[in-house]
Amino acid sequence: MGKVTGFLEIDRQELKYQPASDRIRHFKEFTLPLTDPEVERQAARCMDCGIPFCQSDAGCPVDNQIPDWNDLVYRQDWQDAARNLHSTNNFPEFTGRICPAPCEEACTLNIENTPVAIKAVEQAIADKAWDAGWITPQPAGRSTGKSVAIVGAGSAGLAAAQQLARVGHEVHVYERYARPGGLLRYGIPDFKMEKGIIDRRAQQMEAEGVLFHYGANIDADGLRALVDKHDAVLLTTGAERPRDPGLPGVELEGVHYAMPFLVQQNRRVGREPFDDMPIVASGKHVVVIGGGDTASDCIGTSIRQGALQVTQLDIRPMPPVRENKDIVWPYWPTKFRTSSSQAEGADREFAAATLEIIGKNGRATHVRCARVDPSRRPIEGTEFDIRADLVLVAIGFSGPLLDTYLKAYDFSLDGRTNIAANTDDYRTNVDKVYAAGDVRRGQSLVVWAIREGRQAARAIDLDLMGETTLPR
Repeated sequence: MGKVTGFLEIDRQELKYQPASDRIRHFKEFTLPLTDPEVERQAARCMDCGIPFCQSDAGCPVDNQIPDWNDLVYRQDWQDAARNLHSTNNFPEFTGRICPAPCEEACTLNIENTPVAIKAVEQAIADKAWDAGWITPQPAGRSTGKSVAIVGAGSAGLAAAQQLARVGHEVHVYERYARPGGLLRYGIPDFKMEKGIIDRRAQQMEAEGVLFHYGANIDADGLRALVDKHDAVLLTTGAERPRDPGLPGVELEGVHYAMPFLVQQNRRVGREPFDDMPIVASGKHVVVIGGGDTASDCIGTSIRQGALQVTQLDIRPMPPVRENKDIVWPYWPTKFRTSSSQAEGADREFAAATLEIIGKNGRATHVRCARVDPSRRPIEGTEFDIRADLVLVAIGFSGPLLDTYLKAYDFSLDGRTNIAANTDDYRTNVDKVYAAGDVRRGQSLVVWAIREGRQAARAIDLDLMGETTLPR
C-alpha cells in the first residue's frame, strides 16, 4: 500500500494552525491544509503492514478502508479514493475535522511514534470531493412504500436517514432545533468545524428525498403519533443529561453546565436567536471543571470571548508524555495531550478535585480545590482556591433526557439509563421503535454515532423488506 519504501523515506507531516494570536480573534476554522503533493506524500507512507489495525474497531469504528484510499491518493486517483471513503463513512468531512483519530494511534508506524497522517488525508479527500463536484445526490431508483421517522438530526440520525433514503424509504427527520446537526452544530465550536459543512450535506440529503421537520420537539404524545404513522421509528436524540457534580455552590450565579455556554456561542455565530440569559466569559476569570473535549471547547470559546484567565481542573493525574506501546498499542492510550484550545493560553491543574464553589452575595467568586491521591480522594491539607467569575462544568453526560418522549412507553433502560438495544438489530423493547447513537451507547465519538446510524439503518431496512443491500 502506498509507496513500498515510503515510510522509510518520508517524514510524518502534521497539519499546522494559524498562530494562536491570530486565531483567537475569530470563530472560523484555523487549520492550514496541506497541498495535494504533500497529502500524496503522506499517503505514500502507508505501509503494507499485513494486519491494518487502523481499520479495525480499535482504530476506526466505521471500518474505513484506510490503506486502500491511502494507496489511491498516492497514485493520484483522488476520485476513486473519495468513492472508497464514502463507501464506509457518510460524512468524512465531519470526522476528518473533529475525530480524535484513534486510527492513527492504531497505525503500525505509531509503534515508532510516527503514524501515517490518516486524519489529514481523510479531510483532504473529502474536501477535494466537494470542491470537484464529485459529491452529488444519490436518490433511490424506486420507492419501497415504507416510511421511517427519525427523531434527532445529529450524526447518528443523519447517517441513518441518508442510508434509508438511498434504498427507497420515505424518511422523515424530526429535529427540535432550527437546523440539523445536533451537537455537531450546537456543541462543537465553529473554529473546529464551520457549520456550512453540515448545511451542504443536509441539502444533498433533501435532494435524495429526506424530509426534515425543524422545531419539532417530540414529547410522549408526539412519539406515540409517530409510531402510529410510520412503519419504523429510530431514536437518535443523543445523551444530553449532564452529570451532576454534586458540589456545594453550584446554585450560585456564574456557575453553568458547559453545553448551554457552547450552544449560546454557536447560535451567536450562526445568527440564531436565543431567549436564555447570556453566558459570556468576557473580562472574567474562568474555571473549567473537566478534562475532556467539551472542556477544551469551553476553553477555546472563553479565550475567544475575551476571558482574562482560563483555568482547567482535571481530577486525573498528569499522564505520561509517551505511553508504553507494549501494553497499550493498538488501543487508544492515556498520554499527555495538548489541544489547540489549551495551547491558546489555559492554565491546567492536574490531580485537582473540586471541593466547592465559593460565592459572595449569591455570585461565584472562587473554586476551592484539593490535590488527590491515586484513588482520587482529596488529600487533607492541600486545599487551594482559584478565582472564578465564571465556572463551567464539563464532566460529561449521564444519558438521555428522561422527562421527554421516553414517557410515551415503558422503555427498557440499561444500567446507565440509556435506551436498551443491542447492536445486532438496534430494536428497543417497544415494537417498531429502534435506538442508535449516544441515546443507546452513552456519550461517545461522532464516528461511533455514524457507525450506529448506518447499522441501525441496515437493521430497519432488513426488518421492513426482509432483505437489505445496505452494508453493516
